[in-house]
Amino acid sequence: MFSVGQENISSPPSTKGAVKYGELIVLGCNGSLPNGDKGRRKSRFALCRRNKANGVKPSTVHPSCTPQAAKAISNKEQHSISYTLSRAQTVVVEYTHDCNTDMFQIGRSTETPIDFVVTDTLPGGQNQADGQAVQSTISRFACRIICQRNPPYSARIYAAGFDSSKNIFLGEKAAKWRMQDGQMDGLTTNGVLVMHPRHGFNQDSKPGLWREISVCGNVFMLRETRSSQQRGKMVDCESNELVDGSLIDLCGATLLWRTAEGLSHTPTVKHLEALRQELNAGRPQCPVGFNTLAFPSLRRKDVLDEKQPWAYLRCGHVHGYHGWGSRRNPEVDAESPERECPMCRTRGPYVPLWLGCEAGFYVDAEPPTHAFIPCGHVCSEKTAAYWSQIPLPHGTHTFQAACPFCIQLLSGESGFIRLIFQSPLD
Repeated sequence: MFSVGQENISSPPSTKGAVKYGELIVLGCNGSLPNGDKGRRKSRFALCRRNKANGVKPSTVHPSCTPQAAKAISNKEQHSISYTLSRAQTVVVEYTHDCNTDMFQIGRSTETPIDFVVTDTLPGGQNQADGQAVQSTISRFACRIICQRNPPYSARIYAAGFDSSKNIFLGEKAAKWRMQDGQMDGLTTNGVLVMHPRHGFNQDSKPGLWREISVCGNVFMLRETRSSQQRGKMVDCESNELVDGSLIDLCGATLLWRTAEGLSHTPTVKHLEALRQELNAGRPQCPVGFNTLAFPSLRRKDVLDEKQPWAYLRCGHVHGYHGWGSRRNPEVDAESPERECPMCRTRGPYVPLWLGCEAGFYVDAEPPTHAFIPCGHVCSEKTAAYWSQIPLPHGTHTFQAACPFCIQLLSGESGFIRLIFQSPLD
């Protein structure tokens, strides 16, 4: 049932477009954006080796506003980063072409330098409408990922991306400093945070520590707040190299990095569909109405169905929908879900269950047996346990665990519960 080998990670260099470095998956999007995936705006983005290398690396440093510095900024064929120290002094670092790497840029801007357009993800899997994007906390040119074109195809992340004029400008208020080797470095306004998991991305994974990545790819402890001008302490022993399961937070959206090799060991959508059919084949019943329950198809993942399983998330008992004499409808109940379980009299959230459809979030390929609280997204036990341990950035200075499928903040002791299905009595 696995997709082993389908990623073609060992394809020869001559095979056009066959080498995939990895994929970025937006947390809170359960398989696709609410309004559908369109162009560069989608729920997941594959980074593949380009036909022609477009990577860049730092070269000449111009210590002040010299004619050469001004020329580097105005030359639209020349990549450069400008560090404004004061009105009178700007240090400009020229970047030169690197034939060994490919560069991919991520941000809110829809301008052509951005490969993957990311907008704010709101709890419940909703994306901000275009009209609201003005208030977004995601930078227009948020970050860039540089991938080695040859094995082992390592991918490194850097804060900030080059604009249409191939420039990055760090203004007077941005945190910036001169390093010992004379190079400059700095942080973007709301920062780019990264968390590398410990023990890989599998059922033994444990969350790592959140760090901030600088414009030059150095690793720092977090600032007191996202936009503080005082940088955190540098962490020399850690790197900006992404590993399978690394999380990237852009202050408004969080992305999961999956390597091509990691994806080859991950369940596919076909596998999740097979697990859904297997679950439905067991003909789970409502213990009160005795009607057969069934999870809707992955395509109808947001449409309430009359056979939809519902669950009391304090105890885990699975039922069909019932109003118990009240005239409330399922949509209203989902908004105010506190109810009493008829099986055990436990009071708690009563919500419809939805299968987690984004295969990239799973740490194993086990059956969907557990549900996140309070959203009701269902996945394997190890997957639920892993995500419930991860404190995701929330707002500008707090961290809290959330469901990866809809980014709704978790509640309850563990954030998830084992579901109790009733088998058919016949």
